[in-house]
Amino acid sequence: MTTSSHPRPGAPRRFPVIVVGAGPAGLTIGNILRAASVDCLVLETETRDFIEQRPRAGVIEEWAVRGLEKRGLARNLLDQAQLHSACEFRFGGERYRFSYGELTGNHHFIYPQPLLVTDLVREYADARAGQIRFGVRDVRVHDLDTDRPSVSYTCPETGQRELVHCGFVAGCDGARGVARDAIPAGRVRIARHDYGIGWLAMLAEAPQSADTVLFGCHPNGFAGHMARSPEVTRYYLQCPPAEDPENWSHDRVWAELQQRLGAAGAPPLTEGRLIEKRVLDMHDYVVEPMAFGRLFLAGDAAHLIAPIGAKGMNLALHDAFLLGDALVAYLRTGEVSGLNGYSETALRRVWDYQEFSQWLSELYHGTASGDPFRVGTTLARLRRLFTSPKAATAFAEQYLGTAAQY
Repeated sequence: MTTSSHPRPGAPRRFPVIVVGAGPAGLTIGNILRAASVDCLVLETETRDFIEQRPRAGVIEEWAVRGLEKRGLARNLLDQAQLHSACEFRFGGERYRFSYGELTGNHHFIYPQPLLVTDLVREYADARAGQIRFGVRDVRVHDLDTDRPSVSYTCPETGQRELVHCGFVAGCDGARGVARDAIPAGRVRIARHDYGIGWLAMLAEAPQSADTVLFGCHPNGFAGHMARSPEVTRYYLQCPPAEDPENWSHDRVWAELQQRLGAAGAPPLTEGRLIEKRVLDMHDYVVEPMAFGRLFLAGDAAHLIAPIGAKGMNLALHDAFLLGDALVAYLRTGEVSGLNGYSETALRRVWDYQEFSQWLSELYHGTASGDPFRVGTTLARLRRLFTSPKAATAFAEQYLGTAAQY
């Protein structure tokens, strides 16, 4: 195992695959390659401690868990994750439980992303002897439209530039990474959608106040309650997109949460110290195609989806399964169909999830629009979920990801 920022003496200067970024997508691809005895190098700008502690999403759809399980990457997840088979909407002063598990036979797994990343790093670096270098700086990718691409970076320990050749580059370095920006102008299209709202995202040192996810659709704005661990709960409050988090004091946050998530017969929320508070600008983008030459994008490098439907990590895993399997097929047998079809296949699920996110945004935010017509149609949509079995089943399938097209 190499976890330092520079190669060990005699380390290869060429790898079949270089993975840029050690998030869920990059580490899953690395694990798939190592399980097939394919050498690869993972480059990460942050430290190992940082990526194992960075707070991120925690909802994993069942199909994604089964994909991890199939690849030997879900042991801790299956032992420790909470299972959720229902959610609760609160609107008009009432509470409405939505039991999607009864409708579909499927459920969600609640397992914070830092725990999954920790599992994936240990499996890749410690168990499967994959090479990974943390803390690298100024990563650049080169010659992507040739059969001999390369990646260079600065080693933080020596200050020296390192150049490593490869067969393929997997760009998994997120929305602000370098992989996507390395594609020449005009070779991809980036489609973007802005919702015009923000979410104040918070972590509270408080046990969850309900046994399900809560969605508050209130005239003051949306509010959300999501379990993260027995001691920590994720909360969201709709706010202006450029809002300063410091405008939201402890008292103001809890007053709004109690009001927006309040409902007849519901106990008050369990309050606690806010240990994280930041404003998320609600927007989406999609890069088409998700490939250029020997570069293949995965996760947030290829598409960003607002956390409205808790789909981001699931899309990253879907990309990783497709791309990891396609790279193995090509490198072991020369089969090219997986790589040639990667972008088209991945984008089908990406666009399915983007469409659902847009639809769900209106459900969450329409009651706070100030437009009587939108308020009326939003309430009609909400009521339909609890009066029409067909509407309920269709929503449940989209919410769980089982309706997405491959």
